[in-house]
Amino acid sequence: MRQINNPPNPYSRFSAEYVGEPPPTKLEVYEETATKKVITKAFASDWEGGWRYTVNCYRGCIHGCTYCFARQYHEYLGYGAGTDFETKIVVKPNTPQLLREELKKTWDKMPHLDFSFATDPYLPLEAEYQLTRKCLEVCAEFRVPVAVITKSALVTRDVDILKRLARVSVFFSLPFLTKERSNPFEPYTPVPEARFRAMKLLSDEGIQTGIGIAPVIPGYNEADIPGLLERAKECGAQRAFMSMLHIDTDSIEEYFVQRMTDRLSPTRVAKIINTMKRERGGTLRHRT
Repeated sequence: MRQINNPPNPYSRFSAEYVGEPPPTKLEVYEETATKKVITKAFASDWEGGWRYTVNCYRGCIHGCTYCFARQYHEYLGYGAGTDFETKIVVKPNTPQLLREELKKTWDKMPHLDFSFATDPYLPLEAEYQLTRKCLEVCAEFRVPVAVITKSALVTRDVDILKRLARVSVFFSLPFLTKERSNPFEPYTPVPEARFRAMKLLSDEGIQTGIGIAPVIPGYNEADIPGLLERAKECGAQRAFMSMLHIDTDSIEEYFVQRMTDRLSPTRVAKIINTMKRERGGTLRHRT
């Protein structure tokens, strides 16, 4: 059971602190119909070419990865970067229609589209809403190259559309080799082996796959990297990228450290924090 736990929102004048035990969280799904634009241009230093053109059909992420840099975006909506990010999910049901309208004007200038930057395109809700699937159909229609990055095996549902795309790569985010290693940081994601099985299925279908070892957490998962690359190779992966843990706000730092403290031994927590500070000039923050 998750209890409500949100660091103070820097964009809000007020914050709540519970006296005694916080209440349990509950999943809340909201549909946003005021969206006017769905293609976002974002800079990512760990991404090929630097600039990413992304589509996010959802806001927030049920997977609840404690290290996720996108938690800060929930604060712009007036929510918290902690459990609110994991349980208050905003769905944008008109994304496929808006994507079609935007691509009518820009398809010939669009080098690629990424699904997604600030959420996982294959959240459990995608099984019902099918927004990512419908967006991929639009991309196939306009022959726009696509990159998908996900932690979910649900992507295998869309093999038929992925094979119709002009060019596609599907990256599986896999920072940890085993369930035991991943649980402290990604407690609600599919286990690593399920992601590897999905990778192999897509590879066997002739779809280019890759592994994203992100984040690398200093003092924790560096030793997993050789095994992850070897396992990905066995599953047909042709590409790989890595990036270091990215912490750049107070709220993300507070939540990451608190959850890590809840789930790991004091010795392990101290090792991670000390290693990060040693490598980052005395801070946990990301250094570009």
